[in-house]
Amino acid sequence: MIESKSKASFDTVDGKVAIVTGASRGIGRAIAFMYGANGIKVVCAARSKEQGQAVADEICAEGGEAIFIQTDCSSAVQIKKLIDETVEHYGRLDGIVNNAGIGQGGTPLHEYGIEEYEQIFGLNSEGVFAGMKYGAEAILRSHSEGGFLINVASIAGIMPQRGQSLYTATKFGVIGMTKAAALDYAPHNITVNAICPGYTKTSIFGDAPEQAMAFFSQDCPAGRMGEPQECAYLALFLASGMARYITGAAIPVDGALSAGSKNVIQWKHPEILE
Repeated sequence: MIESKSKASFDTVDGKVAIVTGASRGIGRAIAFMYGANGIKVVCAARSKEQGQAVADEICAEGGEAIFIQTDCSSAVQIKKLIDETVEHYGRLDGIVNNAGIGQGGTPLHEYGIEEYEQIFGLNSEGVFAGMKYGAEAILRSHSEGGFLINVASIAGIMPQRGQSLYTATKFGVIGMTKAAALDYAPHNITVNAICPGYTKTSIFGDAPEQAMAFFSQDCPAGRMGEPQECAYLALFLASGMARYITGAAIPVDGALSAGSKNVIQWKHPEILE
């Protein structure tokens, strides 16, 4: 007879209250839908009222529960307001996914302006810190039995990339805060983890030409770019009771891109693929 503990289940997330920042598109949108489809009460936060409200409405139309709170996640004041309004609406908070962020890249460090530095650190670093700070406070006050903080970092926080000095610095910082905070909150049953996407099909690539997109696929050992849902699956797992002993981790979702350098290899028995 198989023991009940051996059966995996996402029932443990049912009824939890979680905030997802940057929920209007890309990975944040995918996580919000994944949470809503599995019984989490989702608070969608984004700057765009039209896009953010549309995500919340669609989650509800599909049988989930969600609300939208317009938020500029580069503002610590607005993030505190977001969390206060969430607790006022639902009476508690169990988790927050700090996903909102921007990318900058393609130039050597000296060509960045001070205003670009302030812009990217305001959202990718200070915004994440504020989400963790006020989120942790609310989760502690809620006496959550399965509290979680999830930060969407990047493989750029694991392996620096040329032309990405500022973006890389913010993502290294996010991973550092994640690990340190995991130590802070482990005694209080709050897990803290970072998801590190590789080349993923989101708007962060903007209007990148077809040649560039082809390079990203070819550069990845898996031979393709990732889908936002593939990060969302991990976010759901990290919010569940099955991941309570996983904390302080920076987990790549990148088709082995950050595992090491590619090289030329020759199979001795390629016929196995036939």
